[in-house]
Amino acid sequence: MSLFGLSSPGPFFGNKVRAFWNLQILGWTAWLGLRGVSGLANGQSFSFLIPQMISAITGFSLSLILSVCYRALINRRPLLMWGVSFGLAGVATALWAFIDAWVAQIQNPASEAGFTSLLLGAVYIDATSLGAWSALYFAINYFLQLEEQQDRMLRLEAQAASAQLAMLRYQLNPHFLFNTLNSISTLVLLKQAEPANAMLSRLSAFLRYTLANEPTAQVTLAQEIETLKLYLDIEKMRFEERLRPHFAIDPAVARARLPSLLLQPLIENAIKYAVTPQEDGADITISAQLAGQNVRITVSDTGSGLSADGTDPTTGFATESTGVGLANIRDRLAQAFGDQHRFDVQTDAEGGFTVVIEFPFQPDGQMTIGTERI
Repeated sequence: MSLFGLSSPGPFFGNKVRAFWNLQILGWTAWLGLRGVSGLANGQSFSFLIPQMISAITGFSLSLILSVCYRALINRRPLLMWGVSFGLAGVATALWAFIDAWVAQIQNPASEAGFTSLLLGAVYIDATSLGAWSALYFAINYFLQLEEQQDRMLRLEAQAASAQLAMLRYQLNPHFLFNTLNSISTLVLLKQAEPANAMLSRLSAFLRYTLANEPTAQVTLAQEIETLKLYLDIEKMRFEERLRPHFAIDPAVARARLPSLLLQPLIENAIKYAVTPQEDGADITISAQLAGQNVRITVSDTGSGLSADGTDPTTGFATESTGVGLANIRDRLAQAFGDQHRFDVQTDAEGGFTVVIEFPFQPDGQMTIGTERI
């Protein structure tokens, strides 16, 4: 709805200058209307409205001067600000009361009330009016400053969260890149140009995908699975039949959103700790289905397994790469879904390592940071 012919499609205080003038005009118009209606209701003649209009114009003008002074004082030290503000309000009240008494005496020269009586009566009304105006001015401005601080904090928190997501994404282990380049180099030295070219093409496509997506972006599960297949195609050229990937993806969750390359570290760890150490290699199974209102993704392998604390059972020592990978995924899930996610690591006595991830099913693409939607 427009106010005084000005359309305001955004928040009322979106344009502070326009909001000030709207409130200023509306407030002093209401003040004049209240004084006029009160006088007429008490039997005053219509000529009573003339000094009231002059008084309203005087108050309007003095409040404009005070607004300029208050704006210069509002961010000063409290003692200076309040001391000078009260002094200015007192001077403005005295000047306004003097003008009101002078106008009243000119309009009714035969009145028995002397100038002093008229001045004292005007002081009470004018001090109350300017005091209320000043209180509203400071209250509104402090409210706006608080809103700006909150907005600034929200922006800083969003920027921090985005930076955290980017950092976590950039922590992805690049060992596969060096391994792939070494494999390509070996194939070139052996003059096997066709497989070297095929591996290079797949690597190029995979890197293009990782660079095309923003570090903080979310992708559909279908896109994530296609990327994993591309990554596994690269690794399969290295391990051949020793690497046996299996996918069981329910089409109902294909549109679910998740942080890009969330699952890649799990596949990388499975290759490093299940496929590489075993002569026969290992099976890696990636499954996804609905679990109530959540998406449940399971990544498992048939390797020798890892303990829940991320140690290699054959040595008892912590595995740095796996620790970083799992911590990375936990942090990215926490950043993207807050406490609305599940991340479990399971090992079997017979061997094998399983990771279960659950998060809210969000096919609409709305991204969450923490527990707040943005």
